[in-house]
Amino acid sequence: MNKAFVREPDQTADYCPRCGSKGDAVGAEALKSYLTDEQRRGLTEPVNFCPSPQCRVVYFDGLERMVLAAALDRPVYPKDPTAPVCACFGLTQADIEQDVTEGVVTRTKATLEKAKSSAARCAQLAANGQPCVAFVQKYFMHCRNRKG
Repeated sequence: MNKAFVREPDQTADYCPRCGSKGDAVGAEALKSYLTDEQRRGLTEPVNFCPSPQCRVVYFDGLERMVLAAALDRPVYPKDPTAPVCACFGLTQADIEQDVTEGVVTRTKATLEKAKSSAARCAQLAANGQPCVAFVQKYFMHCRNRKG
């Protein structure tokens, strides 16, 4: 077949319609934890999570329908820096900052170990349905670099 007539796949569905960040696909368990039935019905699968802290969009679909942070019953990280970085075990930015200030990794390391265990319920409790490890490590390094 002539390539002139072959349509390239539409990749824009993976990018936040508000800020353009690459979204993370979110499973049904996380969506059930954070969205009402009506909000879930308003989105078409696949649903993505916008990871940009500056963007107010939390969830979006390929039809550019969105759920904003203000529409959720509870704050989510990284949209709200006071929300737990680790939804399963409650580690916050303040906990990470305290570890860096004290020159220890007690709380941060313990949470990362638990996050890798069977006790973690990331698919259900994390807004993006993913383990918190990357967010925790990124914020820890940010604090450490800022201190140094």
